[in-house]
This record gives sequence, C-alpha cells and structure tokens, in this order.
Amino acid sequence: MAGNLSKALLRKITVSNKLDEEDVGSLEKLPIERRMMGPREIVVRDGERPTQCCLVVEGFMFRAKTTFDGQRQILSLHIPGEIPDLQSLHLGIMDHDLVTLTSCTLGLIPHDVLKQLNSVRPNVAAALWRETLIDAAIFREWIVNVGRRTGLARMAHLLSELRRRLEAIGRASDGAFRLPITQAELADCLAMSTVHVNRVLQELRREGLIEVERSAFRLLDQPKLEDLGQFDPHYLHLTPVT
Repeated sequence: MAGNLSKALLRKITVSNKLDEEDVGSLEKLPIERRMMGPREIVVRDGERPTQCCLVVEGFMFRAKTTFDGQRQILSLHIPGEIPDLQSLHLGIMDHDLVTLTSCTLGLIPHDVLKQLNSVRPNVAAALWRETLIDAAIFREWIVNVGRRTGLARMAHLLSELRRRLEAIGRASDGAFRLPITQAELADCLAMSTVHVNRVLQELRREGLIEVERSAFRLLDQPKLEDLGQFDPHYLHLTPVT
C-alpha cells in the first residue's frame, strides 16, 4: 500500500534528481498513511504545529494566506508527487493554510521518519532540499507575475507553467491537461478580480491560444502563449541532477 503511494513521489522527485537504487528503495519503504479528502478542505491551518508532511498522491492542492479582513491570496498550486508542507519538517509552525483544490488522495509521512531517512540517505536529503529550493524558485516567479505583469501575461504565464509541470509527470499531453479550478480561484492565484479573469480567458480564446471546457485546458499555440507570458522554464529545473 505504501509503495503505491510512494510512486507519485518517485515520479515527481526524479524529474529533477538522480537517485540510485538504494535511494529509491528507501523512498518505496516509507510508512505512508493514506488519507482521502474532498475538495476545498483545509489539511493544515495557519498556526498549527503538524507532526507529519503531506504528499499529494492524486488531485491538486494549494497554499493560501488570508488577511484579517478576509481577502485570500493563493500562494502556489501543487500537483501529484509534491510535498507542499515539507518546510514544516524544520520550521515547526505553519504560517499559511494548506488546502485541497480538488478531491485528493494524500499520503501522510511522519516527521521523525523523514528526519531519520535524511540522516541515513544523504542523496535523498539533498533531493528533498532541492525540491524545496525549486518550490522557492516558483514562489519568486509568482511574485513577479502578480506584481509586474499585465493580466493577460499573468494568465499566460500560469497556464504555461502548469502545462510544463504536469507534462513532466505525465499528466499533460499535446498542451492539454485537466485542472478543476474556478475563475474565483484563478483570481486568487493572479491577484485579479473574477471579472478580469473571465475577460482575460475570453481574450486568449479569441486569439486562438487556448481552449477551455470546464476543467479541461488545451494550449493551442504553446510558443506564442509562453512568449506572451514572458515564460522562461529554467526556474522549474526540469533536468535531473545528482
């Protein structure tokens, strides 16, 4: 059972990291507890002190901060194979909410198990650290996106990024992927109003750059969309290194 849960982690972590057979075996043997959750449920709240990390096995999750007056900013979107609260292994207290975007299959990994693994498998420790650094690189790009790009470029950049990330784990093909997200949630990702999001999506459709049908996205002209979004994939670090 745990081996099945670890497959998502292995597929994602080997996108950017080279691991030997013993490293892979140690990840396959992790004691991972399966948890099923519905959409838009809080997994860990801002201010809590978790004792385990949360692996996304199936579905999508997001991190968010909410201001005192109820304004929410979605800070990142997370795909299968990622551990979005890995920083809780060392920081102790959560400084944001971790929320399911869709129905999710999650894998819960105790902190003490991960700490022990890191101490005996330095390559695994380096790989998890590299995943955290890539996460930070994505954060930096999102800051630039909401702070310095036009609404049209923001959306083009976000869709280009998601396509690349999902393609790397075999969840996007020929520019097509599924992302069950509302326009209100896209607005919270991009620091835009829902009305603005709708207008931007309509413009991208008119320009022949995307098709959207419910949760199905297809990027029809990926080079042009990436150019519009000023997208440079280097920050995703999709080439495996030792």
